[in-house]
Amino acid sequence: MNWDRVPKEGDPDEDLVVRIAAGDAPAMRVLISRQLPRIMAVATRMLGDAGEAEDVAQETFLRVWRNADRWRRRNARFSTWVHRVAINLCYDRLRRRKDVFAQHPPELPYEGPSPDAGLMSEDDPGRRMEQALQMIAPRQREAIVLVYYQAMSNAEAAAIMDITVDALESLLARGRRALQALLLKERVDD
Repeated sequence: MNWDRVPKEGDPDEDLVVRIAAGDAPAMRVLISRQLPRIMAVATRMLGDAGEAEDVAQETFLRVWRNADRWRRRNARFSTWVHRVAINLCYDRLRRRKDVFAQHPPELPYEGPSPDAGLMSEDDPGRRMEQALQMIAPRQREAIVLVYYQAMSNAEAAAIMDITVDALESLLARGRRALQALLLKERVDD
């Protein structure tokens, strides 16, 4: 595996993970407060749905609680490990989305404006970027989310994705080109 090695100063979460493995609930609360914002951010951007991201975050921390004794400092930083767990859960959900077949077609959806239509404008650049992000290949999206939205170094993101830094940079380049093409096409279509 291409895990990042833990530097000599140690992993800031190591003590908490050891305490969690021993069943220390307050340590789990501290760990969640440290890690939840980043896990929610990566899951929301991977899935494009805040509700599903909350489910992924909950399942991620449930797995941490159950499997804290399996994490080993020598293999990866805890933050690398927990991000990998969350991303794997996101991919599971993305695969299930493709596998959903309805026996009967759903009733026609409501065609009126959405409840949040007044809050979010289609002209909002952030909204357009989020929509375009959902349209690119999942591995490209994962690379872009980790590097640009999670502010990870290329080495950290590559370790989480279990790929080389060169492979990560290739995914980033292809993802940026795909996003650019989608955003330019949208401009032309308007």
